Amino acid sequence: MMRRDRLFLAVTLIAIFSADLYFILLPKLRSLGRGSRQFCSCGPNNLTLPGQGGLATPQLSNWTSASPRVGITADPADGGSKLGRLFAHPLYNIQIPAVGPEESLLQVEQLMEYYRRKVSRWERHMKLYSEAAAVSNITVPEREVTFDPDASWLKFHLGISRYALYSRDDPAIPQLLKDMEGMIVISADYTQDEKALKGACDCTQVVKPSGHHLKLALKMRNFAKAMFKPMRQQRDEETPADFFYFVDFQRHNAEIAAFHLDRILDFRRVPPVAGRLVNLTGEVLRATHNEDLRAVFFTSPANNTCFFAKCLYVCKTEYAVCGNPDLLEGSLSAYLPGLSIAPRISIPNPWIRSYTFTGREEWEVNPFYCDTIRQLYPYNSGNRLLNIIDMSIFDFLIGNMDRHHYEIFTKFGDEGFLLHLDNARGFGKHSQDEMSILAPLSQCCMIKRSTLLRLQLLAQPEFRLSDLMRESLEGDPLRPILTEPHLLALDRRLQKILRVVQRCVRRLGKNEVITKDFFKSTAIPQTATEMKKTR
Repeated sequence: MMRRDRLFLAVTLIAIFSADLYFILLPKLRSLGRGSRQFCSCGPNNLTLPGQGGLATPQLSNWTSASPRVGITADPADGGSKLGRLFAHPLYNIQIPAVGPEESLLQVEQLMEYYRRKVSRWERHMKLYSEAAAVSNITVPEREVTFDPDASWLKFHLGISRYALYSRDDPAIPQLLKDMEGMIVISADYTQDEKALKGACDCTQVVKPSGHHLKLALKMRNFAKAMFKPMRQQRDEETPADFFYFVDFQRHNAEIAAFHLDRILDFRRVPPVAGRLVNLTGEVLRATHNEDLRAVFFTSPANNTCFFAKCLYVCKTEYAVCGNPDLLEGSLSAYLPGLSIAPRISIPNPWIRSYTFTGREEWEVNPFYCDTIRQLYPYNSGNRLLNIIDMSIFDFLIGNMDRHHYEIFTKFGDEGFLLHLDNARGFGKHSQDEMSILAPLSQCCMIKRSTLLRLQLLAQPEFRLSDLMRESLEGDPLRPILTEPHLLALDRRLQKILRVVQRCVRRLGKNEVITKDFFKSTAIPQTATEMKKTR
């Protein structure tokens, strides 16, 4: 009897303990586990940003596991063009206020009258030049000149508004890119900044502020104008580790890639850029009327046509660029409207770097530097500081440390967007991420909501930034524009930008960090099936 009682008691105690374990202790252990994951600041599961307006937030995992494999492009089975799906997304169909005369940079009558005067001036100049050449018994090649009021470059100029250089669906932009590939060159000259900087070298500066690398202004038969930057460096060459950023080469492919990235980010602040093979003899030497430019052309021992800058600090034949034998690839950047009709001002970047070997700026040593900038005009109100932060995000992605100034159109005042010009020092090092470029973001802890949402979108596998860039750059005649390591570096850097924002949100809260800045989307989200039908 006693043994049976003891057995019954033992079974009862085991049953009670099991019930306590299942219904009381186990739920507490599960809750504790969930709580530890929720508040742990170091685990990978915590690397997400707060939800924004219903957009699915990407999981920020280790960048290497999320990076695409070399050579992988969009799978046709999942909808074909990733770029097409991106531009159909509601974030890329934002309603802006109607663009009226005050929001447009130029009016049609104003622009046409301006260029009629330029055409007349050109014709007078060419008549005098031909007469002088005839007296000197020099043959001047006659070049037919036409002015088309419907030219794509004029439509580009007319499309510039308070909000961007071009609208998202402006058909003039792809047409302009196509036109720049084959427009006939009638004149070649130094750019205006190079002309202004010629003369005695000011050795108190390590380098001149601009113009010290080869670039030419090319005028086309229909009076379009583009800046030509020749190839100085092979695509697979990285900037040497011992180079300071201010003596780095300018890269033509960086200019091309920067335009495509700016468009994918939906900033639209970089003028259209296309790659092109230029005949140095036929399209530059024979087209120029500038004797200084003629004087720097020579034939190399390999019988290639070469030229160099005259005469800044790189005015030597060892700094020349050479064709093969005459053809040389480069970037063509569409010129903005002239300063006399669309004035711009150049403003020093508050986060400008020191352009000496040993100097340091205040922002590099003072982590609270942004508190001072916030008190200064024009950064104490409006969007100027937020636009600076946009620019720093763009520069970090391309690796550009040379943003010493920025420009704005004076017509739009303090609320105008910043022009992202001169991006040729980007994409120099794919193996290094220069975090100091993000100082405006990390020190100010502010970002536009629209910018953050697009960055989050581009971090998702279906809209991976490297895939979008690879697809977009395939349309350029000089493809491939970027090597795979540079493309994959974009994904890695994007993750780092989102982590900086995340740290700011943890420290200050999303209401302090994320600034609302745009209007309601006009696009209806499409399913994958609907998008296939529209194509």
